[in-house]
Amino acid sequence: MSSPDTPAAPAVNVSKGMRKNGKNWHDTKKPFRPSAGLTSYAKRQEARKHQEAVKEQEREMKAEKEAERQAHVQRIKDRRAAKEEKERYEKMAEKMHHKRIDRLRRREKRNKLLNS
Repeated sequence: MSSPDTPAAPAVNVSKGMRKNGKNWHDTKKPFRPSAGLTSYAKRQEARKHQEAVKEQEREMKAEKEAERQAHVQRIKDRRAAKEEKERYEKMAEKMHHKRIDRLRRREKRNKLLNS
């Protein structure tokens, strides 16, 4: 059993004595090991392969996002063109008979198909 005067566990910070240069507020230096951070060729190749896979996936995601954006832009352009064409036919309808407008519309569609 332990008495209340003695501590149960020893102190954590163990002193190693005075440093030779007297600067004991600095951390003790570890020995220089230049080969400690080197990895094997196989590990480097595996890391490179993983990095390439990640980059390829990023490129695919960017391309997919850009394709979605382009499709959205194209839908907007098509909608605007259809609206302009509808307004043009409405303006013509004020002046002409609806059968003549239908005839012109069919003729223009034929020309569009021939030209494209």
